Amino acid sequence: MAEIEDVKKRLREYTDRITSGDTPFSSLAILYSEDPGSARRGGELGFMGKGELLPEFATVAFNLQDPKKVSKIVETEYGYHIIQLIEKRGDRINCRHILLKPKVSDKDLNTATLRLDSIANDIRKAKFTFDQAASVISNDKDTRNNNGLMANARTGTSKFEMDQLPQEVAKTIDKLNVGEISKAFTMVNEKGKQVCAIVKLKTRIDGHKATMTDDYQSLKELVLSKLRSEKLDQWVKDKQKSTYVRINEGWKNCDFKYPGWIK
Repeated sequence: MAEIEDVKKRLREYTDRITSGDTPFSSLAILYSEDPGSARRGGELGFMGKGELLPEFATVAFNLQDPKKVSKIVETEYGYHIIQLIEKRGDRINCRHILLKPKVSDKDLNTATLRLDSIANDIRKAKFTFDQAASVISNDKDTRNNNGLMANARTGTSKFEMDQLPQEVAKTIDKLNVGEISKAFTMVNEKGKQVCAIVKLKTRIDGHKATMTDDYQSLKELVLSKLRSEKLDQWVKDKQKSTYVRINEGWKNCDFKYPGWIK
């Protein structure tokens, strides 16, 4: 794919500029990295353990030994990276990276859209089910193994409030009747990639007074959230009795959420 080759070529050029001493890694990260969270820090990620990084990224990053060297190009679900070691401390590592994401061409998007519309039509004709299509055809590994069923990270269930869905999914779902399958549409997913999708509305629960029968999980989450908040508040208040803090002169007269610190 031409877009992928272009990304790899650019990363190789950055590597050459860094290893030749022409441009610091951090400067190129600020200018070109497509990871906005780390780009503003010169690509620096901060100290992390292996389990906090994507496996492909961690394997390469933890094998780096020389802070002057730049890694080979690493592919992850977010795109393509080059990595530079900053420091190792035991089983944790601090490194910089530059992330580039291949741009999907209009031609490829159009091809994918037509293919998904064709698949949706076959499902409507009962040639196979939506679940079967999702488990075999979908490229979304988070839902593929669940027959395409989306999971709500907040509640651990497959139920969503409309404002909890990705914007394009919510707009599409809003126009569907229960059991209907949408036309193909494009969206940017949570990994920042432009993708094509079709969705099916399995059930819809209209606004109603909450009951234990229909809303147990939501009510449980509300109660747990309140208990967690109360527990944290009490922990801070208990710690205040034995924790001394130094407050800079300019901040001493501020209104603190937890007054009563020992100064």
